[in-house]
Amino acid sequence: MSGSAFNAFKSRVPVAWSPKLYITLVRGLPGTRKLHRRTLEAMRLRRCHRTVEHRTTPSLLGMLTQVKRLVVVETEEMYNARKQADEQRRALRPPLVVSHPPPPKPAAAAPEGAGQ
Repeated sequence: MSGSAFNAFKSRVPVAWSPKLYITLVRGLPGTRKLHRRTLEAMRLRRCHRTVEHRTTPSLLGMLTQVKRLVVVETEEMYNARKQADEQRRALRPPLVVSHPPPPKPAAAAPEGAGQ
């Protein structure tokens, strides 16, 4: 992944209001303020790259404004589009069949006593 961790979560559909929000922690907790760590713990985000689902409420939106530099917020449509793209990328592909031409036959060897 080049650049920041946010590149993995670019939106694949237009942003619209959604009753559910999917919140992913993309930055580490060391070095953050204690208030932010407690806010993330209240949202059940304890490890990096973990996603939780929450209903959209005013209190949740207030918590998100506090920790907006640490998390990525996706609507349900954005989350489903990202998961579908991941499944397509990881799907089994048909085996690659390579047919090589047969090796050339070696030339006939010269008789042993002919060159002397």
